[in-house]
Amino acid sequence: MNLKTPMQMKENTKSENLTESLVEAIVSGEIAPGSKISEPELARHYQVSRGPLREAMMRLEGLGLIERIPHVGARATTFSPEKLIELYAVREALEGMAARLAARHITEEELSGLETLLSTHSRHIDAVEGASYFHQHGDFDFHYRIIQASRNSKLITLLCDELYHLLRMYRYQSPRSQSRPIEALDEHKFILQAIRNRDEELAEMLMRRHISGSRALIQQQLI
Repeated sequence: MNLKTPMQMKENTKSENLTESLVEAIVSGEIAPGSKISEPELARHYQVSRGPLREAMMRLEGLGLIERIPHVGARATTFSPEKLIELYAVREALEGMAARLAARHITEEELSGLETLLSTHSRHIDAVEGASYFHQHGDFDFHYRIIQASRNSKLITLLCDELYHLLRMYRYQSPRSQSRPIEALDEHKFILQAIRNRDEELAEMLMRRHISGSRALIQQQLI
């Protein structure tokens, strides 16, 4: 048994905290898309040693938030509408499966939480006259909870870790006109009803249709 020393555990914690900070910096655009990432500068800025920083950089690369370019080095991933469309195609398939599994496994407590969440979203849309649907987080919270309710660890890893932050980054950097708040909220309500009714087939179909509609809207705006 190889137990970690207190020093190793401390280094791991530093790396995890640093990863979270860098994820938010890239997603929000604080670290500009396409900008070169200097490890010495980051080490000075965050006051960490090169060990935790390199580990954090490896995690960011795994999440697709940075890319290493030969003879150039690491750069923050650049927003691409084409990549966003590809991402939505993957989401359509995987989140459809997640909705089907959620209809099978979700608890009453989780269902109540989702109903409360959608009520909160509805009040928000009314307050801002439909201007947005919690552009960065509100829409994702609904999907995130359904994915968690699928009880499928591989789906959760793919959608909540590997794709989640990329999608957030693209949403931050893409035009706000892609939002369709009232329609999205109505579609969420229908999906939730299907899940509450334990109708696995309908839950999957509605989720796929919901994400496909968003993808079609993005494609229209690219023409």
